[in-house]
Amino acid sequence: GQNVFGLDIIETPEGDKWPQLIVQQILDREQKDTYVMKIKVEDGGSPPRSSTAILQVTVTDVNDNRPVFKENDIEVSVPENAPVGASVSQLHATDADLGSNAQIHFYFSNQISSLAKRLFAIDNTTGLITIREPLDREESPVHKLTVLASDGSSTPSRATVTVNVTDINDNVPSIDTRYIINPVNGTVLLSEKAPLNTKIALITVMDKDADLNGKVTCFTDHDVPFRLKPVFDNQFLLETATFLDYEATREYAIKIVASDSGKPPLNQSAMLLIKIKDENDNAPVFTQPIIGLSIPENNAPGTQLTKISATDADSGRNAEISYILGSDAPPIFNLDRRTGILTAVRKLDREKQDRYSFTVLAKDNGMPPLQTNATVTVSVLDQNDNSPAFTHNEYNFYVPENLPMYGTVGLITVTDADSGENAAVTLSILNGRDNFIIDPLTGVIRPNITFDREQQGSYTFQVKAVDEGRLQRSSTAKVTINVVDVNDNRPVFVIPSSNYSYELVPTSASPGSVVTKVFAVDNDTGMNAELRYSIIGGNSRGLFTIDQLTGNITLKEKVITSDHGLHRLVIKVNDLGQPESLYTVALVHLFVNETVTNSSYVQELVRRNMETPVGQNVGDGEITPQTNDYVKIIIAIIAGTMTVILVIFVTALVRCRQTPRHKVVQKNKQSGEWVSPNQENRQIKKKKKKKKRSPKSLLLNFVTIEESKPDDPGHEHINGTLDIPVELEEQTMGKYNWATTPTTFKPDSPDLAKHYKSASPQPTFQIKPETPVPPKKHHVIQELPLDNTFVVGCDSLSKCSSSSSDPYSVSECSCQGGFKTPGPIHTRQVME
Repeated sequence: GQNVFGLDIIETPEGDKWPQLIVQQILDREQKDTYVMKIKVEDGGSPPRSSTAILQVTVTDVNDNRPVFKENDIEVSVPENAPVGASVSQLHATDADLGSNAQIHFYFSNQISSLAKRLFAIDNTTGLITIREPLDREESPVHKLTVLASDGSSTPSRATVTVNVTDINDNVPSIDTRYIINPVNGTVLLSEKAPLNTKIALITVMDKDADLNGKVTCFTDHDVPFRLKPVFDNQFLLETATFLDYEATREYAIKIVASDSGKPPLNQSAMLLIKIKDENDNAPVFTQPIIGLSIPENNAPGTQLTKISATDADSGRNAEISYILGSDAPPIFNLDRRTGILTAVRKLDREKQDRYSFTVLAKDNGMPPLQTNATVTVSVLDQNDNSPAFTHNEYNFYVPENLPMYGTVGLITVTDADSGENAAVTLSILNGRDNFIIDPLTGVIRPNITFDREQQGSYTFQVKAVDEGRLQRSSTAKVTINVVDVNDNRPVFVIPSSNYSYELVPTSASPGSVVTKVFAVDNDTGMNAELRYSIIGGNSRGLFTIDQLTGNITLKEKVITSDHGLHRLVIKVNDLGQPESLYTVALVHLFVNETVTNSSYVQELVRRNMETPVGQNVGDGEITPQTNDYVKIIIAIIAGTMTVILVIFVTALVRCRQTPRHKVVQKNKQSGEWVSPNQENRQIKKKKKKKKRSPKSLLLNFVTIEESKPDDPGHEHINGTLDIPVELEEQTMGKYNWATTPTTFKPDSPDLAKHYKSASPQPTFQIKPETPVPPKKHHVIQELPLDNTFVVGCDSLSKCSSSSSDPYSVSECSCQGGFKTPGPIHTRQVME
């Protein structure tokens, strides 16, 4: 310490020397607080004597040092989630002084922020900085703390503590939605016709955290027809990704999720409501495209048939549906426009129409309106509301009197406008079951008797038709069976009443005067009863002529002497029956003279004439000279002989030539149609051929004519027996041919015989009535005119065949089997 201290000798007045220790330099206790010195005191002697002493100087402390921080600038990082009371930083400060001078007091400078003062606390003694309140980096990420350290002196020491609040992912992202399409009551209305990429809203997401904790991604939580398109950092556009369909989804609640990248990440979501605005893009749809209905007929007017229903996937007015009947709908139906109830405004009648098919329309109220259609089919169910209907109220059938038992009389046709069992008709005869039977199903009428027109000309009975409905309905029709005459009766002479009678012809009778008349009757009718008279013998000189219609025999020429005597006329009366006429021959004796002087003699001549062959003329030989008689007889015999020879020769020649021709004619006749309508000409030709035959030929062919109906009291026998040629006696008994047509047929009459040429109950042809009726089960055959004659010539209907298409023709029908016994036939007479 020599440099620090020095000795200064102060002499007292007494002469004493007192050493004083003088501080030569500034003491600094903090550098050296103790000095140990050796002080030597030496006298002036010699050898000087000295003495030493040890001087220890202790430097006492003076507060001349400020506290000193170990670090003046401290930077620390504290997580923002550090708990209250957690240490932030420990400050270290020293003071070179001692004692109280070295006691350091730590405190924050008044210059720090109030937030820092609120958040942090410092221990005054230790200098430990702790957290007073929770930290929030997002509120203030950095805090600068100025800490003062003071030992009581006036100038404290200063240190700066920088507290960095480190981020903790303690903040969820925030979502900010800015609508491009203005919402209504918080809901965006978007048309379903909006195009793709329609912008709806701008979504901005933020996170107060830092780094990854503040990096946010944005997405929707489920599959929706929208997408978030990034445009800037943390900004997204919400737009349509696909076409919208109101009918599929009408409303979307889009949940937008924002998620940071912290660990664990924090999420935030926001809801965005979008309602799809309906457009009229859907037509109404029927629940059934084809609506089938079955309705019983006879419904009450206004009956509800069904309720037609349609749906529309649109909404509002676009889904309001109006129901309309199509243009093809009949006026019998009505459709309620609002409810779709289909009604029948009038009574349905299945018989008029059993099925309806029309369209109905469903139209919405959109703009523009859309519509669709459906087909309605209405099947009208049958009710038994129709009685069986005969095609005619009265049936007239015409049958030949030779129709065999159980042959086909006719066909009753009946229809029923109903259907099913209601139209199944059964026929029965009410009265007349003893005489006729009817097939209950086909309606074919057959006789249970044999006919004889002369006994009964017509039959009348009722036919009843009953259907099989639950409540059966029936109807009746009148049936009249008219027996058509068959030419089965020969004419019968009434005048003369006997072949033995005679009439006087005065010689003074003038030509053209009626000398006598013949009259015959025929029990047939029509053409079968029309008679024609002719002289077939005994009028060789042509003195007499006969009116073929009236039978009046007149004098043709003036009587001369050679004409006197008894004349025997062979009178033939034949009917005009078809196919072949029947005839009868009578003898008329005419005595030409002035008077009858001897009637017994004339009667004897008549008797003798009856023994003379018919082919030999009887003249006046009995009252003229014998020579004249003999001459005439000889001439007659010679002439007759020559005539017979000539006729035999000609006949043989003609027959040889006609044999092949006859076969061809027979063949043509079997397949022919009507024979020539001029039957009278044929009869005339036949008569001419017969007249060519010689008397000798007539003598060789004699038969006996007897009464046609010996049991009929109405017939009168021809008096005596008359031998006539076989050629005049050709009859058709037993082989009746219906190849010809009765002349009573009108040209417009139907060919009724054709129906009976089949053994089948069904006709071989059908004559339609004037008013066609749709056939059901039975088929109408004909409605016969009242003056028609119905001719059938076959016992077996199946043996006849028709090859004619001429409406005026009847095919030949050759019959096998016996012809019925001729009897009286009543036929409707044709009025001339």
